[in-house]
Amino acid sequence: MAEIIAELLKIPPVTRFLCASSLAVSVPVNLGVVSAYKVVIIWELVTKKWEIWRVFTSFFLGGSGIAYLFDLMMLYNCLLSSIASRNSNTLEETHFTGRSADYAWQLLVASSGILALSYPLRSVVNAHPLLITLAYVYGQLAPPGTTSSIMGLITIPVVYYPYMMVVMDLLISGTSTAAGGVVGLVVGHLWYWAIFGGEGGRGPFQARGRAPGWLKRLFGDATAPRPFVGRREPEDAPEPLGGVHVMPPRERTAAAPGSATTGYQWGEGRRLGNYVP
Repeated sequence: MAEIIAELLKIPPVTRFLCASSLAVSVPVNLGVVSAYKVVIIWELVTKKWEIWRVFTSFFLGGSGIAYLFDLMMLYNCLLSSIASRNSNTLEETHFTGRSADYAWQLLVASSGILALSYPLRSVVNAHPLLITLAYVYGQLAPPGTTSSIMGLITIPVVYYPYMMVVMDLLISGTSTAAGGVVGLVVGHLWYWAIFGGEGGRGPFQARGRAPGWLKRLFGDATAPRPFVGRREPEDAPEPLGGVHVMPPRERTAAAPGSATTGYQWGEGRRLGNYVP
């Protein structure tokens, strides 16, 4: 048992939380212990009867049987391991190394976007749009040439995988489910563009993607300001490689021939006492 717990603790905190939440919501519903009606999002019940938990649970209610296992593996793979290759870089461990709070904050903002865009569609479950959002961001950040296998039958570039998921939703479940997938694509694209889509991998809103202090403290991420000497760097400046920044010393000038002193040129100075112009 201790070994199992140790292995679970190796999973990054955001990934561990999302996978555990998916199991906690979906398994009781699939076993018939809890009615699905109690966990889907119905805005009238949220706003009038204050059933706030529906906002949260709507993101973690998966399908049933093989379909749910496939979605759960996709959720884990998008967050932690590669969809296509076991040795490719990961999302949380690579692009948010030591910044789980930033990842959680950006995920919270993305989820809010899914809620806003899904509201006109009257969607009651948001798990699939969230999965497609994560698949989109992962695909854009994956190394060039990374591929993904669909049920071991078709291999496609991982960047096209979320689009394939929407097509499969259209063919299997119809236009309403596919519309939710399109919401995931839109939110995923906005997330990638805002945080990673600029020159040098720095999007126009990267600074706003940093988590607030209370969330960093919750995750135990470092919050202390960087030490500096001299002019302070702007808030959105890249992290230094280490140490502190120092100002260069004044230039030394050679002493005139016959001079008794060398070193800095201090100027002519003024005599203490009353000043006479």
